Amino acid sequence: MPVSRTRAVALLGIDGSIVEIEADYSSQLPSFVIIGLPDAALGESRDRVQTAAANSGISLPSRRLTVNLSPAALPKHGSGFDLGIAIATMGAAGVINRESADRIVHLGELSLDGRLRPIPGVLPAVAAAVAAGFDSVMVPSGNASEAELVPGVRVIPVASLREAAIWHGAQLEPVPVEALTLKTAEVEAGPSPDLSEVIGNSDAIEAMIAAAAGGHHVLMLGPPGSGKTMLAERLPGLLPDLDSASALEVASIRSLSGLPVGRSLTTRPPFEAPHHTATAAALVGGGSRLIRPGAAARASGGVLFLDESGDGKYTSLAKEEQCTPWNAAQARTLDPVALRDQSSTRRSFTPARRHRDRERSRSTCTCVCPSITRTKQTRLSGSGLI
Repeated sequence: MPVSRTRAVALLGIDGSIVEIEADYSSQLPSFVIIGLPDAALGESRDRVQTAAANSGISLPSRRLTVNLSPAALPKHGSGFDLGIAIATMGAAGVINRESADRIVHLGELSLDGRLRPIPGVLPAVAAAVAAGFDSVMVPSGNASEAELVPGVRVIPVASLREAAIWHGAQLEPVPVEALTLKTAEVEAGPSPDLSEVIGNSDAIEAMIAAAAGGHHVLMLGPPGSGKTMLAERLPGLLPDLDSASALEVASIRSLSGLPVGRSLTTRPPFEAPHHTATAAALVGGGSRLIRPGAAARASGGVLFLDESGDGKYTSLAKEEQCTPWNAAQARTLDPVALRDQSSTRRSFTPARRHRDRERSRSTCTCVCPSITRTKQTRLSGSGLI
């Protein structure tokens, strides 16, 4: 039987690479082999593909099947290759049209009954396919609205493997199924907080306006309840709207995080306020094998609010990491982090900087404040905006 080919996308952060999926049947004892650096979840795809095909009424030959994921040196992760492997397998078996399968990029996870499950990261994967020159992408029905946010691409939503096979020319009768959807909350479309709602605090309001106009960091000092969080939540309202490329990148990071994206791109800058007990991984992102964005990446193009940062609450960061810019801390993760941050010039703020300034001020302070006033100031809670 001739070799059948199709395409999928391997993600590293929000950057994607096209993966060619090849399937070939040979006259040997029945087996199913996947080669090309698959991880454990991808290696289990052989059982999902075989069971889903059988439950979809698609018969496959009882021969040795070899599936190659090229380039072989590129690590592949996750179950998003299931649909592409199944399509290449059916093409090698002669069930579908091989030329049709070769022109389409396939993304999706198979359930055992043959339906397609939505997967996270569809938006950056579709964007990578368009950047590589492909104009058609087949995705699960639950990911269709998200994939359609990428301009210049034809999105083919399918609810089951049987429906995908029929689209590629398989001689099968359509069987309607209930499409699987993501169990996530909808994106809130309410009005964002506005700085005009703040009464008083004229000096703080002017500081927010200056920070938004010049792209500066902000370090706010004050007792609890003085309005630090209130002002920080209204800072994104002063920033200009995101352009189309930045809005697509922000939505891609949300998609990779498994967060709802909505049916249209959001042009307002994001606002992230991690809890003061957040771990280093939650702040910076990264991970073993499968990279997930942290709060710093999710705030790309917007505002990162570190509440209570001056009190040393972010204790999960090592001391040397607290004194290191964010980009250097990201480089220490197991895999290179491909989560770009449009606000790269703002990464130099670290939670430990205020402590260093305090220690230095005790010996070099030239102000005329009474010593009891300086001591009280060091006990005030602080918040940082990046």
